[in-house]
Amino acid sequence: IFNFIFWLAGGVILGVALWLRHEPQTSNLLFQQIGDKQAPGTFYIGIYIIIAVGAVMMFVGFLGCYGAIQESQCLLGTFFTCLVILFACEVAAGIWGFVDRDQVSKEVRQFYDEAYQHATTGTEQQEKAIPVLKAFHETLQCC
Repeated sequence: IFNFIFWLAGGVILGVALWLRHEPQTSNLLFQQIGDKQAPGTFYIGIYIIIAVGAVMMFVGFLGCYGAIQESQCLLGTFFTCLVILFACEVAAGIWGFVDRDQVSKEVRQFYDEAYQHATTGTEQQEKAIPVLKAFHETLQCC
């Protein structure tokens, strides 16, 4: 039962990550560009990591289910080794996310501030900055 739940959890994580990656509001927000500056790609790095984790969890869960059904010690040993490696990677990713959260926030805030500045000062970049602000406001439901 644990292996099936693990496989199912991997599928859910993979599905949510793919939804976040391809959801129109998120994509609109992160594909905006002002002059030569583009929205920070740090968000997509996190999404790609979550997609990989979900896919690996599905594979490892399937490996555990198949190993339990076949009663194969080799498959179950491989399953256990993969679980330990996956756990270590998730801990490392959590630490990286915790340590870099200020940097990600800073990058997004700088991009927003620059878009706001271009939109309100009437520069030649104003036409490109207004859709960026609109995407931020619609996505975050603010202002």
